[in-house]
Amino acid sequence: MKHAHRFYIDGEWSEPSVSKTLEVIDPSTEQPMGTIALGSAPDAEKAVAAARRAFDSFSRTSKEERVELLTRIVTILKRRNDELGDIISREMGAPLAMARAEQAGIGATHFEQTLKAFETFAFDYMQGTTCIKHEPIGVVAMITPWNWPINQI
Repeated sequence: MKHAHRFYIDGEWSEPSVSKTLEVIDPSTEQPMGTIALGSAPDAEKAVAAARRAFDSFSRTSKEERVELLTRIVTILKRRNDELGDIISREMGAPLAMARAEQAGIGATHFEQTLKAFETFAFDYMQGTTCIKHEPIGVVAMITPWNWPINQI
């Protein structure tokens, strides 16, 4: 991986606040396949602050702009499917065909389904005499399990 020792925060690759790494073992060979940077509280705080700044402008983007963004994500995931599957296979020891079709491939499918739902989602609608509005309210930080990693996004 090109930037395994840096974090993508605020639109750029940045150095971690502490120099701590983790060796990633390929379970199929039991040999190291590389190292990755480990984040710390200051890295998380920097990422949350950047996300909060981005929220101010992104929350005002149009539905059409968001559809365009999701469409680009799907296109890139599909274009890089084999590359992602290869990395996932080495990282978790899954058979290559499974990693490409299911681990990486289903990630693109999840984004496609999100896009499909988003295109028809009613952000504003009337329920009786009440107008229901769905609008962005803020940044969410999550700690998720890392099985099926692309599906976590």
